[in-house]
Amino acid sequence: MGKPLPRAASGPSPLLVNVSARHCHLTQAAVEALFGPGHQLTPFKWLYQDGQFAAMEAVTLIGPRSRVISNLRILGPCRSLNQVELAYTDSISLGFDIPLRSSGNIQGTPGCMLMGPAGFLEMKDGVIRALRHVHMSPADAAFYGVKNGDNMRLRVGGGCGAIFERLLVRVDPSFKLEIHIDTDEGNAASLQPDTPCELLK
Repeated sequence: MGKPLPRAASGPSPLLVNVSARHCHLTQAAVEALFGPGHQLTPFKWLYQDGQFAAMEAVTLIGPRSRVISNLRILGPCRSLNQVELAYTDSISLGFDIPLRSSGNIQGTPGCMLMGPAGFLEMKDGVIRALRHVHMSPADAAFYGVKNGDNMRLRVGGGCGAIFERLLVRVDPSFKLEIHIDTDEGNAASLQPDTPCELLK
């Protein structure tokens, strides 16, 4: 994972690049179907964005031809829809053909079966590869001269340096400046805690 990197003194925030491993987001109803009535997600590790956490709870994903991924981490808090985010390598091993989508855009996506200690959940859709994206506050957006929905570029240095195009900009007053790429992208660029990174318009 990338460490916070200093940039121009006039900039409002340091830059953090994080690799987002495969995970799922679930509704409260889905959590109860998988873990039992009234079950609440238990924070295991708080994430960089305020109020977001990796939960103690995990599920087993059952894909085509009964191929599985065990210990798929749930991220909390609960959301208004069910969504599984995988890297392409995961989808190939499972036999999925998953589309590249922004979070929440699940119409027409494949589904899967999730298994928990108390039951199963059949998802008719919601399995995606998440678009690489950057979270930023309005102050950060003004500094970079971008708006919500724009695209930027991420330049990663080091021995396996790369430039990632089409980095989706997501702006909200609650956001801290943070880039999310998936495990395939992080491994391709050999991203390490001391790898220099630059966010470009």
